[in-house]
Amino acid sequence: MTQELEQILLQLTQPDNAVIQQATAQLKQAFKDPAIVPALCAVMTGSQNPEVRQSAAVMLRLRVKKHWSKISPGDRESLKLVVLQAFVQETEHTVQHSLSQLCAVMVKHETPDRWPALLQFLNQSTKSSNLHERQVGLLLLNKVMDSNPESFKPHYCQLLQLFSAVLQDHSNPTALYYCILTLTAITAYTGSEEMHLMRSIIPSLIAALKILIKADQDQASEAMEVFNELMESEVSVIVPHIADMIRFWLEVGSDTTLSNSLRVKGLSCVTFLIKLKSKTVLKQKLLNPCLQAIFPILVAAPPPGEHDPEDDENDNGDTDNDNPKHCAAQIIDTMALHMPPEKLFQQLMPFIQSCLASDNPYQKKGGLLCLAVLAEGCADHIRTKLLSPMLQAVCQSLSDSNQVVRCAGLFALGQFSEHLQPEVSKFCSELMPLLLGYLSSLNQAKVGHVTKAFYALENFMENLGSDIEPYLPTLMETMLSALNNTDNLKIRELAVSAIGAIANAAKELLVPYFPPVIENLKGFLTTTTEEMRSLQTQSLDTLSVLARTIGKDVFSPLAAECIQLGLNLTDTIDDPDLRRCTYGLYSAVSTVSPECLTPHLTAITTVMLLALKSNEGITAHLEEDKTFVLLDDEDNDDDKEDEEKDVSDFTEDDTEADINDIAGFSVENAYIDEKEDACDALGEIAFNTGAAFQAFLESSFQQVYEMRDFPHEDVRRAAFGAMGQFCRAQHKAWKESPTEANHQALLKLLDLVLPCLLETVRTEQERPVVMAVLETMNNLMKTCKEEVFRNPSRLKEISNIIRDVLKKKMVCQDGGADEADDEEQQAEYDGMLQEFAGEGIPLVAASVPADIFAPFLNDLLPLIMSKAKSSCTVAERSFSLGTIGEILESLAGVAGGRGLAGRLSNRLLPVLVAGVRDSDAEVRNNSVFGLGCLAQAAGPIVVTDFPMMLSVFSNMLTKESDLRVIDNLCAALCRMIMSNIEAVPLEQVVPALVDRLPLKEDLEENKTVFSCLAMLYTHSPDLVVKLMKPIVAASSDVLGNKEINEETQNNVALLMREFAKRHLADFQLAVIPLAGEQQAKLSAAISAA
Repeated sequence: MTQELEQILLQLTQPDNAVIQQATAQLKQAFKDPAIVPALCAVMTGSQNPEVRQSAAVMLRLRVKKHWSKISPGDRESLKLVVLQAFVQETEHTVQHSLSQLCAVMVKHETPDRWPALLQFLNQSTKSSNLHERQVGLLLLNKVMDSNPESFKPHYCQLLQLFSAVLQDHSNPTALYYCILTLTAITAYTGSEEMHLMRSIIPSLIAALKILIKADQDQASEAMEVFNELMESEVSVIVPHIADMIRFWLEVGSDTTLSNSLRVKGLSCVTFLIKLKSKTVLKQKLLNPCLQAIFPILVAAPPPGEHDPEDDENDNGDTDNDNPKHCAAQIIDTMALHMPPEKLFQQLMPFIQSCLASDNPYQKKGGLLCLAVLAEGCADHIRTKLLSPMLQAVCQSLSDSNQVVRCAGLFALGQFSEHLQPEVSKFCSELMPLLLGYLSSLNQAKVGHVTKAFYALENFMENLGSDIEPYLPTLMETMLSALNNTDNLKIRELAVSAIGAIANAAKELLVPYFPPVIENLKGFLTTTTEEMRSLQTQSLDTLSVLARTIGKDVFSPLAAECIQLGLNLTDTIDDPDLRRCTYGLYSAVSTVSPECLTPHLTAITTVMLLALKSNEGITAHLEEDKTFVLLDDEDNDDDKEDEEKDVSDFTEDDTEADINDIAGFSVENAYIDEKEDACDALGEIAFNTGAAFQAFLESSFQQVYEMRDFPHEDVRRAAFGAMGQFCRAQHKAWKESPTEANHQALLKLLDLVLPCLLETVRTEQERPVVMAVLETMNNLMKTCKEEVFRNPSRLKEISNIIRDVLKKKMVCQDGGADEADDEEQQAEYDGMLQEFAGEGIPLVAASVPADIFAPFLNDLLPLIMSKAKSSCTVAERSFSLGTIGEILESLAGVAGGRGLAGRLSNRLLPVLVAGVRDSDAEVRNNSVFGLGCLAQAAGPIVVTDFPMMLSVFSNMLTKESDLRVIDNLCAALCRMIMSNIEAVPLEQVVPALVDRLPLKEDLEENKTVFSCLAMLYTHSPDLVVKLMKPIVAASSDVLGNKEINEETQNNVALLMREFAKRHLADFQLAVIPLAGEQQAKLSAAISAA
């Protein structure tokens, strides 16, 4: 049979289809013969043709993989001998490779201990003095370890000693390569007993990689993965060597003679390490060496005659970001997100300043890129200390003679507009003319440049609010003409996107332009040609923005048609981006016309749940030699009559073995984005459609719950958010229909979701996910209040989570691994994470009786108060005092709250009074709010402190210039009056208070002010009537103001009605000075009340 088999395998290598088909049929027959295994062994060791030997090894591997249980024990034993023998005598590398893969599959079935000859062979060959034998031994070791790392665990210490020796022998780079790959494979499985050995290997590992880089850059690039593996699973191993490692990575990243992919690997390692161990990098004084190495990369000019990818004239925003310059900017971005701004800027600014002062356009570009990537992570620092000079530098760049500089300036302005609000918008009058200037030359400019101008313009406009009004005619004229006139689809797409940004700012002001915009969007959405695809996705996005901003009355008539448009598109076009945008549209429509979704919920949820289940877009990277798989799969049809056990064996180890042929997975971004948006949309639609969604709640919840461990952080974040929304939806259903079944369903959901959220906060590595989970928990407490705490252990668990985040004990906070550094500065994002946790305290306080929460609050308060010290940043002081105020506000509304607020007053009063004198307006504002809430919550208990508080407020009223602080002073005085009217000298306080009306900035406090005035009118009508004129004027400001809620407006209208009814003459005198429009609002409100 051996000769026939060799003949068949030889025919399979011929370049003739007919011959191959005939050979395949013969091979199927041969596979039915039980002697196939010994025959393949004979061919594998005896054939003179290396291709035939390799084919025999592959066939054996497939046989072993799927039918090990059918191979007789005798054949198994001889196979174990033969494969090692073949390995020793083989000279062709490709055949050795296939033999090593055959061994790897056999080890799957025969653990190393049941194959002592293999261990012996590995031991001898890897230590052999013969160079070639050693290399082959390491190849085999790599393959068997890679597919079965855990089964070798007992031998790890011995293996690490071997690696240590191999890495020091630089005569054979290929041996180094296999050794490093094997080290990478076992890193995730090593335990504490291997730590010491792992640590001692690092210096040799770096030296070996330097040799490998000279020998083979592709292999070196693959071997560099070892660092990512070490950082992910055993970061403590590398801490003693951080300085050497960073130096090595920066050398690789800076060496322009190396390939881009290798340089990117080196720089990416630096980024990852800063993300994990920024404190260590700072302590070891490595920030400056990093910047010294990164800046030359950041400012490097491209080769003569070439451009950086992002400066290419035809760039439409889809450039490949895997280049050293992009990675250098990413390192600075990561520093901004993970390091205290003071420490970073101190060392970074000299570099940036020298770049911006240079005449070289690429130096300037580097400086601007730096400014741009700092905006997200260091937003507070820039806003409060550096905004003016930084914006000035950016504005200057926009009129630079060199387009490279202008492009970088536009990118920086876009980043500033996104992250430095609201301060950036105050420069509207300087910036808008510059940006509109760019748009006036729309048709002559190159698309790449226009794309960047639109990016900056959109981000800037989006946050302007009603300040956009003077520019609206020019903007909309430009956009509508771009939609109608241009043949360039990219420019149309940019204009459609810009209309969305304009709508976010302008809201109802856009109504006059709504009909032509909608006609254009409908036109784009009803064509089905391929080249229109990205214009369609953009049109859907803009339509969603319009649904949320233009006003219910204007959009509702179109709601049903929009849903139908979306469904028609997904029925006819299979495109993840397009589907994703329809989810956003359904979600937006659910905010204005939820009833339009009801008839289509089955269709809509089906598409979204399929998107969550789908593996589409996930590509498995297979090992080579998959050519024979089909053939072997088919042979399994002929074995149908075999006993059930073999079939089950086959199916079980089939999937198992197939996974081991996969070298890795990659997921297309579009499919990740689709999953993320499906989660977000399901959550919002569930909440907005209420009872109609009940039938879909369970199936949606199950599918979203499955996504909580998804590899991509954005999908995890969206899944947790949706789980919170499902709980809120169920709470709403129970409130609307308070049956026991609905209540039990809510409690069951909360018992599933809350433990999952709490666990994630402790174990998740990505800060943005943890922030989102804390926000979800806060929203749940806000909506479901005491229901969250029905489970007796929940109060303790939630309080402990908040405490541990404030103490920086979570995995994503570096797990508290560094020594206590509460006094130290921290990255702004670390502060934000603590703010999300702190926001939970007042929500817990509002949901449970004060006496039950008191012991937990006693633990938490010192952690909040410690951030009010003058040495803390403005953001920390503002957060601390704001949280104290909100806790007191919550206590005012719960059982036992007054007593607890009274007991806390001695601790809190000095902190709040100190805050009132702060140099920062927001800190003063929060302190004033806190004092008012303390008076309201503790009432008579703090009455002895009222004179001191009144004197503080009276002092402030004469000096304060910040409008929001003045509004809060008025509200604080009102809270004092309402909590203890007898303790306030009304004749002095009330006129001073009324004199400051109407409120200018903090319009929510109108509720407090007018509740107080209504109470005063009952208690001291004469005093109020004396002040009727300013009170009526302030009321005319409140009535009909869309930013003030209905309840407050109703209270104001009732007070006005009382005035008109009981003091008509005074009231009429008060109305006369008002403008006609205000008079009309007053009389309409009075008639309606």
